Amino acid sequence: MTASAKVMLLGEIGVGKSSLARRFVFDRFEADYKSTIGVDILTHDVAAASGESLRLVLWDTDGDFGTRIFETVYVKGASGALIVSDCTRPATLAKAARLATHFSEAFPGRPVRIIVNKIDLAEMETEAFAAAGVAPGDIARTSARTGDGVAELFAGFAGDILRRGF
Repeated sequence: MTASAKVMLLGEIGVGKSSLARRFVFDRFEADYKSTIGVDILTHDVAAASGESLRLVLWDTDGDFGTRIFETVYVKGASGALIVSDCTRPATLAKAARLATHFSEAFPGRPVRIIVNKIDLAEMETEAFAAAGVAPGDIARTSARTGDGVAELFAGFAGDILRRGF
């Protein structure tokens, strides 16, 4: 039997949370944007670098929640969180950094990773990282459109969850 882990996808509206989840689970990109209402849940098995398998249960959340997400039942039992920002909208990185801090406070020791998505459209300036209080090396870069960095992100994150035992 494969172990499973609940992974929260958090971030502002339009940063690409749903697109990342769909690229990972179905290996496709849909150009039609449909805003998530509430939460969509997708599952996918992934092999971590250690060779262990983990079923990721992705909770793709509505970007309207903001930090209020931590007052809802949605985050209960989360094994980790992927916090998504949009490289074409640098202000979303600051929001992602705040969400990462709130998640770490609510779930100490559980893995959390900030993602800069849509790297196929632009390169985020170094100043945006400094303004958000995030080191550029602490960021995963992805493109849901092209698939760049997506498989590596989820495999690495599964490994983080397995190593930490969540």
